[in-house]
Amino acid sequence: MTSSEALLPSTRRALLHRVATAQSEGRTPSLVAAVRREGKIAWSGARSCVEGHEPDGDTQFRIGSITKTFTAVLVMRLRDEGLLDLDDPLEKYLPGTDVGHLTVFQLLGHSGGLAAETPAPWWERTPGSTRPELADVLGERPVIHPSGHGHHYSNPGYTLLGSLVERLRGESWAEALRHEILEPLGMDRTSPEARAPHAGGWAVHPWADVMLPEPAEDLGLMAPAGQLWSTTTDLLRFAAFLAQGDERVLRAASVAEMRAPAAPPEAGDWAGTYGLGLQALRRGNRTLIGHSGSLPGFLATLLFSVEDDVAAVVLSNATSGPLTGTVAADLVQIVADAEPRIPEPWRPLPEVDQKLLALTGPWYWGTQVHALKLLADGGLEFQPLRGAGRAARFRPRPDGTWTGLNGYYAGETLRVVRADDGTVDHLDLGSFVFTREPYERSAEIPGGVDEGGWRGLAL
Repeated sequence: MTSSEALLPSTRRALLHRVATAQSEGRTPSLVAAVRREGKIAWSGARSCVEGHEPDGDTQFRIGSITKTFTAVLVMRLRDEGLLDLDDPLEKYLPGTDVGHLTVFQLLGHSGGLAAETPAPWWERTPGSTRPELADVLGERPVIHPSGHGHHYSNPGYTLLGSLVERLRGESWAEALRHEILEPLGMDRTSPEARAPHAGGWAVHPWADVMLPEPAEDLGLMAPAGQLWSTTTDLLRFAAFLAQGDERVLRAASVAEMRAPAAPPEAGDWAGTYGLGLQALRRGNRTLIGHSGSLPGFLATLLFSVEDDVAAVVLSNATSGPLTGTVAADLVQIVADAEPRIPEPWRPLPEVDQKLLALTGPWYWGTQVHALKLLADGGLEFQPLRGAGRAARFRPRPDGTWTGLNGYYAGETLRVVRADDGTVDHLDLGSFVFTREPYERSAEIPGGVDEGGWRGLAL
């Protein structure tokens, strides 16, 4: 079963082949996948061990830790409303946990040093009533690494964040999720409990083609870490929001903040990092953002490329088997490589500030030449013209200065320094002086310029 829109037959064939191979070689009862491109679902496909019973975009699967991204969005909303600061300690809002020194930022990015799991018994296969209090979730030794020193994935950390949401909102995590995210984004097939039609979870024997049904527990306090059920259609809506933002839920700048790395990756794991509730990985020259999830009986992955405007979701109902993360990354790559995004037509600016236009062109830091370019969005781009160097984009401030947005100069200030007669003397970028000519003698260059000027080598 497949459906498609605006993709070439060869691309559709490659996508179906990848999904069929994943279901067959991964030995999963069923697998459903879908791809979104440029704002629309461009392809969907599924395979099942029972002919004629393939899942579709409306079939719910459990999505495990993709739930964490929803919880992170709820926390970021609290931040944007001024109800908390990401650098605040947890104790300020949720006292008495014994891990109150951890910051909200550390919990979001898994850098607090918390243990990965709850104390026994295995929380994913036992009812939430087994852990009625946060102390039951954290156990006697909740912190096992130095806080803030690196990334260590922690499920209990997101239980704490869910409880933080409940404390500040005065309602359950599930209710906050429903009216703050699901309803505004039209995700009416995402829910804490399964709603028909939904897949059943199965364990497939590793050495024989036989299956065992898996339990589907209500996770209780652990729900913000992995409770949700969803569909490919709903998750592609969520992917579009995570790529572009939505003022009804979270502005574009805040979702971009979530995508940025929050802590150094573990040693040897340089291909992937973690932001604030979002995973990032490198596939060739492409950055893929999203999250994976697993619970007994289910595997799930959502990945998207902001630059390509392509997203993929893969859901299956097996405890292990199909590598949904690899499949999702492959689906993005198939579409993005076979049918690259068509750029928007170039158009000139409707108007331009002549004083700003006069600043564009080459500038020299000592003898290193850089170019200042005026962007269509009103910002500036500064980049070296020869070899590698420190490139950055800047946005304007009301006081006439500019703030760096990325790279070495992120957060740094760019100022235009003028002489007494109003002409531009130099640019000051984080104290570095850039002049129109290499070591321009008339400019205010720290240390001055040798009076003898430029010279050759007398033999």
